[in-house]
Amino acid sequence: MPYVKVYIHFVWSTKNRHPHLDSKIVRLKVWKHIKENASLKKINIDCINGYKDHCHCLISLNPNQTMIEVMKLIKGESAYWINKEKLTKELFEWQDEYFATAVSESIIKRTQIYIKNQEIHHDKRTFQHEFNSFLNKCGFILQKE
Repeated sequence: MPYVKVYIHFVWSTKNRHPHLDSKIVRLKVWKHIKENASLKKINIDCINGYKDHCHCLISLNPNQTMIEVMKLIKGESAYWINKEKLTKELFEWQDEYFATAVSESIIKRTQIYIKNQEIHHDKRTFQHEFNSFLNKCGFILQKE
């Protein structure tokens, strides 16, 4: 039996970064549903939160899971559920792209706090600024549009 502990911090946004999740009540329902549904699929979500136009999720991957598979399961099913439950006024979709980075054991607590404080954090910074900061810290080259 392999002993594996690999934490990944995932961040993804709503399609075109539309603020579909502008209601705190709706956000809490969505995060709760994602966590419950992920558990049924053996996806270990340590913490989840976000803001009006995006989601942060700290996941401990199992040895047989890939990042692509986990994102497909979480994003696809949750978008379907949000639309089925009519939680948004318009058709809900997640953006295809996402950000993912490994999180070392030494900063798990700091990452959990960061994810839990999304609403406070976004009083000061936009999601675009946050996303660009993640890309820059990880050495991705930003392309000008």
